[in-house]
Amino acid sequence: MKNLTISSDNAHNLEIFCELLKKDETTLINEALEEYFVTQHKKLLEKDIENDNAMTNLDYDEFWDGVDI
Repeated sequence: MKNLTISSDNAHNLEIFCELLKKDETTLINEALEEYFVTQHKKLLEKDIENDNAMTNLDYDEFWDGVDI
């Protein structure tokens, strides 16, 4: 794995929250990444659902167009 570099603002916030929550840096970073990945996964699923809906939302005439009964 690569070495990671974080901004000075994030480093400062990490220090503060480590003290406030009584957790070490590794725990906070892993918790934050887990939450980030869950959020991104939900966004991707919602986008996929929207794309599927956009492709399948036909009105009555469009659906039955060309169908002979």
